[in-house]
Amino acid sequence: MKYLQTTPTQTINARGQLITFEKPLIMGILNVTPDSFFDGGRHNDLDHALRKAEELIQEGVDIIDIGAYSSRPGASPVSSEEEINRAIPVIRELTKRHPNLILSIDTFRADVAEACVEAGVHIINDISGGTLDEHMFAIVARLQVPYILMHMRGTPETMQTLTNYDDIAVDVATALGEKISALRALGVKDIILDPGFGFAKTIEQNYELLHRVDELHYFGLPILGGISRKSMVYKKLGITADEALTGTIALNTLLLAKGVQMLRVHDVKEAKQLVELLF
Repeated sequence: MKYLQTTPTQTINARGQLITFEKPLIMGILNVTPDSFFDGGRHNDLDHALRKAEELIQEGVDIIDIGAYSSRPGASPVSSEEEINRAIPVIRELTKRHPNLILSIDTFRADVAEACVEAGVHIINDISGGTLDEHMFAIVARLQVPYILMHMRGTPETMQTLTNYDDIAVDVATALGEKISALRALGVKDIILDPGFGFAKTIEQNYELLHRVDELHYFGLPILGGISRKSMVYKKLGITADEALTGTIALNTLLLAKGVQMLRVHDVKEAKQLVELLF
């Protein structure tokens, strides 16, 4: 017996692999950075990154999202070349070992996105929604790969000063709608929406957006929820990110109840178990 259902949405063509959403999909986070907020430094060499990827695969991950540039406020900036050098060896090795594994690259830079797609990545995950690199939308259109369009204002350094909204859910939807129109005009076919929890939003705004995230189903596109171990969980509870798994699961349950089709998580096993219990 099914207790929950995802909201019907279009399928996504990931370089010939059809992604469907009868059940929510789990995107596992693989940070190959020294300074990400939760797992920075744990997987920032090839050996450790591949070991972590194999663990995610064993736990049933549907997509692995590779990040080589930390968007944590205060993180040290790195060049495009450094970001590419961190990501490409992992992408190439995973593509060789697991040719059917779907990979995404978490980057706001068009040149990094292009290099990673050429190396085997299927999806571009852009936290800036095209605002930090004016060439990103054109690159996505030329490469014709799925694009995760996230809502953010400013940069990771300035975003928390840009939290003035008239209506958080309406304003986020309006901003995403404008970007969707721009992408469609360029011929981009496959778009996934991310409301951008934690990016240019206060804790209170994050929770209002969480409770109203189903309003984004208006667009008929898959929605990705990325709440895993974020400050909206651990700061509200007065704990650390290391202690935020229970809170993450609770909020991911609400996302699933709101019809969200994808969850981006650090803890794949627990997220897969959640999906199995509810769908």
